[in-house]
Amino acid sequence: MTSEYSEMKQAFYDHLAPTSPYPLAIEVERAEGIFIWDKKGKRYTDMVAGIAVCNLGHRHPKVIQAIQDQLEKYLHVMPYGEFIQAPQVQLAEKLAELLPANLDCSYFVNSGAESIEAAMKLAKRATGRVNFVACHRSYHGSTHGALSVTGNEQKKFHVRPLLPGVSFMRFNHSEDIDLIDENTAAVIIEPIQGDAGVRLPDIGYLDALRIRCTEVGALLIFDEIQTGMGRTGSLFAFEQYGVVPDILCIAKALGGGMPIGAFIASKKLMHLWTHSPMLGHITTFGGHPVNCAAAFANITALVDDGIIDEVEEKGMLFEMLLKHKNIKEVRRKGLMMAVEFDSPETVQRIVKSCLERGVITFWFLSDPKSFRLQPPLIISNDQIKECCAVIIGCCD
Repeated sequence: MTSEYSEMKQAFYDHLAPTSPYPLAIEVERAEGIFIWDKKGKRYTDMVAGIAVCNLGHRHPKVIQAIQDQLEKYLHVMPYGEFIQAPQVQLAEKLAELLPANLDCSYFVNSGAESIEAAMKLAKRATGRVNFVACHRSYHGSTHGALSVTGNEQKKFHVRPLLPGVSFMRFNHSEDIDLIDENTAAVIIEPIQGDAGVRLPDIGYLDALRIRCTEVGALLIFDEIQTGMGRTGSLFAFEQYGVVPDILCIAKALGGGMPIGAFIASKKLMHLWTHSPMLGHITTFGGHPVNCAAAFANITALVDDGIIDEVEEKGMLFEMLLKHKNIKEVRRKGLMMAVEFDSPETVQRIVKSCLERGVITFWFLSDPKSFRLQPPLIISNDQIKECCAVIIGCCD
């Protein structure tokens, strides 16, 4: 290899464990706002925000400042739950302030899948039951427990057996709610299905789930790992449907680009971790002080700077501009969007063509005929128009 660029790319293929045969393979030099630059100086517009992570864009000044301030104080000092660390306490207080009264106690972990795993453990402990009900075409993570409640058989068949006692209902099919019974520890559901291609709940569907769970004594777990942090036009998607879960799982955009997740419930439920056995759930790096400081700054900016207030209007602009004979449908809530075409091959061609023209889009795990658009929430109207023009051009 004769250049730094090609040597780095070769090392990427030689020494990093792959996840697919066809990575996008952009060699990143830097990122700022809604843009990413590669080593050759080419600029890309990030229309997926690191898969719904960088809702404030890349390197938001308030997040960067919070990280730098915390770096001057301390990094890891003790596994979660033993020392009083201001970044953890401030973040937990902020979340309690913004959430309904029964979601007043946070447990910080490292990722979305971890939050799902812990929520499932908590549901078993609280109810004394072992069965779960999830949805077909759902996605909750790649660890064993999270994969067990993921409704995508392609992701699961090669690692079976998984957890027993998991039943799957069809999203938006109220007749399947009878699967939830007195043996169900919890129902776990995305209020808006993400990797199924942005599937919105019908009016009354989440209400019916809430009523059924209450009737049979099952807990209701909302997976807002993708939908949280303003993505759908409110801080959390469930706020728009008037249904409150027993446990809320969040991650992705929580940290403003830093790795952090959380599962949130009532103080009464969380107290179960303290006895029979003590240390019922533990994590070494969960609630890392730098990540918590970044998350606090991220949430504060999202709420106080009015960024979430503009999300739905920007989403409507996308929907208006994405008109083309080859586009079958645009499904959307806020700036969480799926653009559907006639075939997976068309999607792959357009994703590749957009990338060549400097616009990063991406596909879905469980909806191969659609690609995702989840841009940073700070995207401007002019930037939306520019990106839509590129997408429409690729459709031609």
